[in-house]
Amino acid sequence: MSRAAKWAVAGALVVMLAAVTFGLGVTFERNRDGSEASTGSGSPDFDTLYEIYGYLQRDYVDQSLIDPKALTEAAINGMVKSLADTGTYYVDPTTYAVSVTPSGVFEGIGANVTQQNGKIVILSPIKGSPAEAAGVQAGDIILEVDGESTDGWNIDQAVTKIRGPKGSQVQLKLQHPNGDVVDLTITRDAIQVDSVSNQPPGGTLKDANGNDVTDLAYIQIREFSALTESQLKPQLDAVAKGDYKGLILDLRGNPGGLLDTVVQVADEFLDKGTILIEVDRDQSEKVYSATSGGAATTIPIAILVNQYSASGSEVLSAALHDNGRATIIGQKTFGKGTVNRSEPPLSNDQGVLFVTVAKWLTPNHVGIDKTGITPDIQVTNSDQDVAAGRDTQLQRAIDFLHTGQ
Repeated sequence: MSRAAKWAVAGALVVMLAAVTFGLGVTFERNRDGSEASTGSGSPDFDTLYEIYGYLQRDYVDQSLIDPKALTEAAINGMVKSLADTGTYYVDPTTYAVSVTPSGVFEGIGANVTQQNGKIVILSPIKGSPAEAAGVQAGDIILEVDGESTDGWNIDQAVTKIRGPKGSQVQLKLQHPNGDVVDLTITRDAIQVDSVSNQPPGGTLKDANGNDVTDLAYIQIREFSALTESQLKPQLDAVAKGDYKGLILDLRGNPGGLLDTVVQVADEFLDKGTILIEVDRDQSEKVYSATSGGAATTIPIAILVNQYSASGSEVLSAALHDNGRATIIGQKTFGKGTVNRSEPPLSNDQGVLFVTVAKWLTPNHVGIDKTGITPDIQVTNSDQDVAAGRDTQLQRAIDFLHTGQ
């Protein structure tokens, strides 16, 4: 099943395992359909690896450190890391066995994570989670887990180390965005992720003067999971019955999720037009198009995004924007625009390889990956705003929907 992103929910710090298929192996000469495999400018010299392994077996001083399984995984990870593509990665059998799909329920600390510049970074804590209660912040860099440095880790290693059963504890050393380093002990719990909420920050929608705003609707989508569509539809029905003048669609901190769900959500706001374009390795394009009959196809929309809005949230933002249905407000988004798919478990160790097999383009044929989306109206919530409890991005969205400017 295609996914809008490779994303992990830390708490379960669960890798949301995307699925598709790709043939790879040191002895593969053909694709599984019998066609010739592409070898680029030549086949890699894996004989050299065996030669190195032979020297280590014969001469290395501490033979107890030579773990064939660890060496195999290191070779695999080295190969995929050479692509400099976080969407292509190997999941060892242990991690794969405990990973789950985004069903909306898991056990852990409750935070969305990603990998940036070789660091494990918190995209956002999940509302009401142990991570949020402990003081985990969006943008936190995870420096240590239970006293072990995360240097060189990928997301899968973080998943294995941080997730765990309800009632158990994990110690994290975090570096906040302001540079402060903190040590937190977090008790894991069962996390119920409500994908959709109509409760704005602070509980009620207020303008910059503190006045209640009753003529605008607010919907937040935290992630695109199997629960999203069923949770969103009643909210949109309520908006249609409420005679609102506009809708604020909050996608800040949304790390993505299921591609099919993203397309279904976009279709609720569009009667026609392109939702996204998927381009494969042969430059063939698959177009996802909207169908008529959506629940909210006419109401004016202001979309809120920030630097932690990734993948599926970027796809949805671009789909509504490029079709003239929404104005984007906030900060430049993360920039994750690829399709990741998985091989069946590898024959020898039952680990799984995930591979980037396609890229997304917006309806206007603009790439998302590593570039992100620049909002129509750029607004940043400063440290002073946060300290004072002001949400200037939300207030700007209210002003825009009221004035059109």
